[in-house]
This record gives sequence, C-alpha cells and structure tokens, in this order.
Amino acid sequence: MIEQKYQILEKINTPEELKTLSPDKLRLYCDELRRYIIEACSVNPGHLASSLGTVELATALHYVFDTPQDKIVWDVGHQTYPHKIITGRREAFLTQRKKGGISGFPRMDESEFDAFGGGHASVSISAALGMAKAAELQGDDRHIVAVIGDGAMTGGLAFEGLNNAGASRKSNLLVILNDNNMAIDHATGALKSYLVKITSSHHYNRLKQHAWAALSHLPFLLRFLQKAGTATKQVLLHNSNLFESFNFRYFGPIDGHNLPELIRTLKALKKVEGPKLLHILTTKGKGYEPAELDQPTWHAPGCYNAETGERIHNSSKDRFQDVFGQTMIDLAEQDQRVVGITAAMPSGCGLQQMMQAIPERTFDVGIAEGHAVTFAAGLAASGMIPFCAIYSTFMQRAYDNVIHDVAIQNLPVVFCLDRGGLVGEDGATHHGTFDMAAYAAIPSLTVAAPRNELELRNMMYSAKEAGHPYMIRYPRGTGEGVAWRGEPFTKIEEGRGVQLRKGEKLAVLTIGTTAIEATKALDAAAEQGIHAAHYDLRFVKPLDTALLDEVAAHYERVITIEDGSLRSGVGEAVATYLHEKGYRGEVTRLGIPDRWIRHGTPNQLHEECGFDAASILKAICNA
Repeated sequence: MIEQKYQILEKINTPEELKTLSPDKLRLYCDELRRYIIEACSVNPGHLASSLGTVELATALHYVFDTPQDKIVWDVGHQTYPHKIITGRREAFLTQRKKGGISGFPRMDESEFDAFGGGHASVSISAALGMAKAAELQGDDRHIVAVIGDGAMTGGLAFEGLNNAGASRKSNLLVILNDNNMAIDHATGALKSYLVKITSSHHYNRLKQHAWAALSHLPFLLRFLQKAGTATKQVLLHNSNLFESFNFRYFGPIDGHNLPELIRTLKALKKVEGPKLLHILTTKGKGYEPAELDQPTWHAPGCYNAETGERIHNSSKDRFQDVFGQTMIDLAEQDQRVVGITAAMPSGCGLQQMMQAIPERTFDVGIAEGHAVTFAAGLAASGMIPFCAIYSTFMQRAYDNVIHDVAIQNLPVVFCLDRGGLVGEDGATHHGTFDMAAYAAIPSLTVAAPRNELELRNMMYSAKEAGHPYMIRYPRGTGEGVAWRGEPFTKIEEGRGVQLRKGEKLAVLTIGTTAIEATKALDAAAEQGIHAAHYDLRFVKPLDTALLDEVAAHYERVITIEDGSLRSGVGEAVATYLHEKGYRGEVTRLGIPDRWIRHGTPNQLHEECGFDAASILKAICNA
C-alpha cells in the first residue's frame, strides 16, 4: 500500500474535477500523478516508461475535451495509466493487472472513459475514424481523438486508417502522434528518419514556434499557419509533409511535456474541422531517471525500489527468450543462411543478442507482423533460412501471410512464437491462446512445442534442417531449468513424441510445458497408488499417430493437457484420431475453455482453466 500522501491527486477523481485546477495546481497534479505511478508500479509491476511519458498528454486531453462524450482512443494501451487514474480509477490502479483487479489496458467494459479497447498496436486511427464517421452520421458534434505512438505508426493498419480518414474531409478527427523515438525498443525504419528530419530543422522550428505563439489564440488563422508551415518546410527540408499528403492538416512538432502549450494547442485544434494531426515530442520514462536512461528495460521492469531504481529479480533460471537468443547466434555462426527477424520486439523475444553479435543478418521491421512474415518469405525464396520471432498474440495479425506467402509456397521459414499460452497479467489481448488450433489447420506447416529449454534449442536446429515451414511455440518466462548452453545440437524427428513415464490403465498426454504441472500431479497420484503413464507429444502437427496407436492399445482412459484453446486444439485432434481408430475409452481434455480469460498470474489462470497441478491430479483421480 502506498503511504505517501498527495496534496492534489487524492482530491481529483474525475476529469470534471481536473478542470477546476488552476495552471499552477495542474502542473503540481502532473508531478504527483507521475510519482504515484512510479510508486505503485514498483510493488505492482506494469508498463511503466510508456505511461510516464504521457502524464502531461493525458492531463491536457481530459482538461480540454469533454470526456466521455468526446472520445479518446489510445493506441497500444500500455501508455494509459495516467488516463485510468484521471478517470476515477486511482485506488483501483493499485490492483491493475492483478486477478480481479482492473486491466493494464483500456477496456470498454471497465469504464465509460475507455472508448475502445487497445492491446495491440496501430488500431487507433481506424477505430477513431469509425467513431468520427458515426458522429457525423448521427449529427453529433463530439470530438474524436486518436493517440498513436511513432512505433505504432509503423504498422500498415495505421496507414490504412490515415488513407481512409484523409478522404473523409468532414469527419472531425484529431490524431496525436506521440513521438518518443521508441516502440518497446528503439524505433527503426524510414519513418523514424523522417520524423527526426521534421523535428531537427532548427530554422523551421524556430520560425514556426514564434508563429504559433503569436497566432494560436486566433483559430481562424490556424489553417493559414499550417499552409504557410508546409511551404516553409518544403523550402527548408526540401521535402513535402507525409501527413499532408494524406490530406491531414499537420500541426507541430510541439513539446509534449509543456502542459500550457499542450492545452493551448488542443483548445485551438478543437475549432479546426476535418482530419488533423498534432505531432508532439515526448520522452519515454519522463521524470524517472532510471527509466529515461534505459527505456527498453523500463518499459516493463518488474518490481523495483522506487527510491533507488534497483530492479528486483525473482528467478535465476534462463528464460525461453534467452535460449532462443543464444541459439540463434549458435545457428547463425554455423550456417551463413540463417537470419533473424522480429517485429519491434528484439529485447522481448531475445533477438537483441544476435542483433549485437551479427547485426547484418538481424532485422527489426517495426510493428509490422504481416510484413515481417512476407519479408521472411522473400528471404527464404532467395536461399536464406529466416527465423521469424513474433509473440503468439501478435502473430495472429499475420495469419494470411503465413498461409499465402509461406505455406502455400512451402518456403523454409521458421516461426518462433514466444508467449504461447496464458501469459498472465497482460490478459486477454496478450494470451497466446489460439496458435496451436489455428496453425495446425495449415497444410505443409509443422507445429511444435518444446517441453523445456534444451528441447527448444534442438527444435530450432531441427527446424533449420527441415526445408519447409516450421513453427515452434513456447511460453513466457522460465522452464524446468534444464542445462542447454553449449549442448550439441540433436535433431528431433518430426511428429515423434516421447514416453516420459510408464503406467497402468491411464495415459496422460501433454504438449509443451504443461508437462511440468502434469509431472507434479503424477507424482502426487503415485503417492496415492495411482500409476498413470505420461507421454509428451512434442508436436501439434503432425501428430505422432504411432504413439496414439500405442496409447489406444494399452490404456483404458486418456487425459490430454494443453496451454491453448480446447476448441480445435490438440486434445480435440487426439480424441478425433482415437475415435476414428475405434478407441472405446474415455478421453478427458484439459486446457483453455471457449471464453475470454482475463488477467492474473499464470498460476492463477491455470487454476481457473483447470490445468494446474491440483486440477490435473483431480482429473487423474476421477478418471
């Protein structure tokens, strides 16, 4: 519990109350809001640095606009902590990302101020345009604001939204480009260079800021100012404005931490009709020195000492992303054809290790999962062996690319899906629930799930040698702690499972790291005199039909366990095969049910879904 008292923060519970503050008190409110987020996240971890960078922006938006009548759509909801606290969730914020508490992301069913849910990037402009068009059709004059980061702007969907919005000149839409030169890691690509060029023209920015100071209180002159700014920029930068090419009126860049300037600008822009874009410059981690100095680490730092900035580490085990990262280097050193690709997540997936060691064969394409997959397909078509590392939940955005650009052409792309299964506190938008069910339906694609760290290493080697599309999914965090560093590569036969324990009457079939909890349950069952067999399938596709034939011949009952969707999942595939072979025994399937699973610790969510050790033991005893 936070003991520090706040002079102003505790008195403000709604945007309406925020509007009563004087300019001096408003600045103090922002300072207290930032301190509150730092202290709360130190003991209840979350996405810290992004939200520290939006304190002034969120405050200014709710100060100027009449929310929730006016709509604010936040792109990538990890920047919304100030917004949540301003809109009546200050005390509830202490429960954010805990089971039964509020979400770490915007949720429409959580608050009327959360205009649109946001867990994935690049969606805000399209969603906000839909709201603006609805307001136009309904004869409503409410304002619609989309807040999108420069990292999220690299996503193709953002440009689709800009293209469509620019053709809808009557729609009252304001896009705020929150430019901090960061996604989770440092921004990359041509857009980054373009934004740097916009913000680094000394003569242009000095001239424009003088003009804004003189004229921004006269809204009818803003359009003239904007047009004059475009002409000036063309002379000074020898380049046209990208956003005005989409028929957006462009304003900025301005200091996103200068509260009076933000408020003055937003008030003026309320009177400018049609699609418009305000470019603001912010610092990720603003106001907390450790976060400003190491922005990628402090994106989601875990627990830490708020006073000293010392991070608190809870595990000495290697994470699966560490295994992936080092194994990529080992494979790349052996084979010059190996390249690594990620979509704005080099530190998250572990590819930053190869990025430092072999930068010429490592590619961060930005928040653009579909492009990442098709880019990988192009590399594979030209004789390379690309490893495409994308979180399971984000890979959903590239499903069509996997089918059409990789699988149909049988190209040797290796997909490494981190965060498979229930990831925990990030909740429904980030769970890797659907990968096994979705990708097993695609012909020519092998889908594997390692039980431990060494298996991940060997599956990556096996995938490199396969010569066709190959997908490996593994969970967030650590595994069993099996030794893997420096171990020689061993090829794993595709579609071949392994028996881990012999038994009688009952066979337990697991996939991936569900074997860990199953082992605990089987040990407990053995103490009660119940000796069940344990098989690790290892492959979602192709299924080990020889193993299943053995199970059908020797066991009366079967339990399948998966950290994935039960509907169309591994257990369903096993049950279908056994039924078709005339198996008369009972098949019990444990996994993620057909409903949205919210946030909590992985252990809590496994218990909720019924495949933690205690639930597995209960199923064994009742079988």
